[in-house]
Amino acid sequence: MWIKRLLFGTLGLFVVLLFTMIIWTQVAPEQIVTLLINAERRAAKLQAVTLQIPGFEIATLQGGKGPPLVLVHGFGADKDHFTRVAKHLVPHYRVIAIDLPGFGASSMPADEAYGIRQQTERLGQIMDALKLHSAHFGGSNMGGWIVSAFAVLYPDRVDSLWLLAPSGLVSANESYVRRVHRETGRNLLTSATPEAFGQVIDLVFHEPPFIPGPIKRYLAERSARHHPLHMRIYDQLMEEAFWMEPQINGNPVPALIVWGNQDRVADVSGGVVYSKLLPNSELRIMSNIGHLPMIEDPKTSAADYIAFRNALPTAPDPAPVPAPGAEVQAGEPAGVPP
Repeated sequence: MWIKRLLFGTLGLFVVLLFTMIIWTQVAPEQIVTLLINAERRAAKLQAVTLQIPGFEIATLQGGKGPPLVLVHGFGADKDHFTRVAKHLVPHYRVIAIDLPGFGASSMPADEAYGIRQQTERLGQIMDALKLHSAHFGGSNMGGWIVSAFAVLYPDRVDSLWLLAPSGLVSANESYVRRVHRETGRNLLTSATPEAFGQVIDLVFHEPPFIPGPIKRYLAERSARHHPLHMRIYDQLMEEAFWMEPQINGNPVPALIVWGNQDRVADVSGGVVYSKLLPNSELRIMSNIGHLPMIEDPKTSAADYIAFRNALPTAPDPAPVPAPGAEVQAGEPAGVPP
């Protein structure tokens, strides 16, 4: 009899907890999102640290010890896109994931310029604020474009590149996102309304993760609030013409280039283009993965990266001062989305 009472009591407690969770997700989605994000950060042993650079506060996540690895997110994203993969990296490296100016929790003044050159210079200022002369860099999408540009402008500050479906190419095959932009002028990577947010999720993942409805609405509303600024940033990226083919061709920086074979944002042919531009590069094509391999398969992404790093020769001691910016060429006037 007591076993029956215990079972009914346990079931009743479960029902109450489930009902409480459902109500909480309806009335306090922001708090739920914060709890979930903080839980993933704790699991990855990452802590939030704010840096100051001229004109901006920069939000970062930092954890681990060893050679520094600076991670730069893509267009419309933020530093937490690297939280899951960082869990596997912090035992080996000092991981630093940043929010670029204009994104995430970093400053986003509406009247600033956010082109590749400006963001690349700010990345150098972030490095100075971290008191790092050089580091290994990882970048997704627009972040891959920025760290590639950083390797051109400040070659002595880059120990290696981890490029996750990087943008900034003119000669890669046209992706679905590029074709829609060319034919209609629509930018599918940012959502003007909360209703369009689900389409962005479906676009960037081959197998979209489950997101509870109330939490998805909160994220969608936040994305819609930032839509005007992100559209202006997008236009600046398109107009700047800092395309990577003429800039990085022949650069000796070691690089691991990673692409999902189901990427609809940046065509997988870009991996071949980048690998030909960078003579000391490796290309990894991941099966059944979309535009964000470090989220869809963080364990494999991290294992591939660790193997790449382990194969690199031991780096010499860094020079005491940053190298001056390199001369760059003008890119082609017509371009591609980030």
